[in-house]
Amino acid sequence: MTYLDRRSPPHLSTLVLVSGMAALSLNIFLPSLPGMARHFGVDYALMQLSVSAYLAVSAGFQFVIGPVSDRFGRRPVLISMLALFVAATIGTLLASNAHVFLAFRLLQACVTTAFVLSRAAVRDMVPGPQAASMIGYVTMGMSLVPMIGPVIGGIFDQWFGWQANFLMLLVCGLAVLALVWADMGETATGSGLGFADQLRAYPTLLRSQRFWGYCLSAAFASGLFFAYLGGAPFVGTRVFGLSSAQVGLYFALPAVGYGLGNFLSGRFAAHLGMDRMVLIGTSVSTSALVAALLAELTGASHPLIFFGAVGVTGLGNGLSLPSATAGLMSVRPELAGTASGLGATLMIGGGAALSALSGALLHPGSGALPLILVMLASSAASVAAILWVRARQARLGL
Repeated sequence: MTYLDRRSPPHLSTLVLVSGMAALSLNIFLPSLPGMARHFGVDYALMQLSVSAYLAVSAGFQFVIGPVSDRFGRRPVLISMLALFVAATIGTLLASNAHVFLAFRLLQACVTTAFVLSRAAVRDMVPGPQAASMIGYVTMGMSLVPMIGPVIGGIFDQWFGWQANFLMLLVCGLAVLALVWADMGETATGSGLGFADQLRAYPTLLRSQRFWGYCLSAAFASGLFFAYLGGAPFVGTRVFGLSSAQVGLYFALPAVGYGLGNFLSGRFAAHLGMDRMVLIGTSVSTSALVAALLAELTGASHPLIFFGAVGVTGLGNGLSLPSATAGLMSVRPELAGTASGLGATLMIGGGAALSALSGALLHPGSGALPLILVMLASSAASVAAILWVRARQARLGL
């Protein structure tokens, strides 16, 4: 594809790498958080804002980016966000103190709009059930990034220091920007609506029980993972006494589960249906966290048990999230970007709150129990949300 061929749809591999770039920015540096706090001479809680506040800012970006991409197209918006991400990454490398670093780190959150734009592009190209299947394959490939990202990040931190992780983000950001420029053809038909007209379309989504059910189920399923991101570095290093490299290795377990769940979603979502896939996935995640809680309460706590249980929640999320995402975008297909952005805002915004909560609850002597309880509560709520959708479908005889 050439630069001038702007109407050809992107290759599946491009959408995978675009989403993977967003995932890499979120997790590659997690094993470095304790060391970064020492480097800048600040408390861990302040440095943990690079996760929780990052998620909050990304929620704001995603709220705006959906309608913007419906109005102007996926291609120009994505190129702009990637260029801004590259500039912000340079800023993190040049930061002289923790506050300057955090300012540029929060600006890096613009790259998370890739989640919204890549999934909206899928929904542009194929209808609902097929979209759930294709999103599953996209996120299956994307899951390789969080699988290896913390591993590489932990090794880089141990050998070269935390700055090496952000240098890698800069190189990868430039490469993905070049790829999108060359291959990301426009997929949106273009609603042609002004922003005021698009805002008037929001009540249609907000009055829909289907939208809220899918959205809340996805938000709470994602929330357990964001809570994990906020607390797992502390649990790994302070509770289990692991090195940054070991924490990075354990961080691969949820990504392995997520990749397997995405593969199964790609294979079976179109056959089983979106509602059933979401219910199966959320139930798997909740069951795994109940097992982790019982192990913690009986004194059987161990890194393999804790991280292994979270690995199973990754499997559950891989089963549920593609279908939940396709479901919330199917309420108004012509506003797929708007729906995707609003859903992502709720998912990431809720995730930011849970990430901050888990970080605040953990302290020396607390063990992993506070983090497990926060994750379990979020996962149980995701089951309740999809049961709400299924109850409505049953009342309507669907």
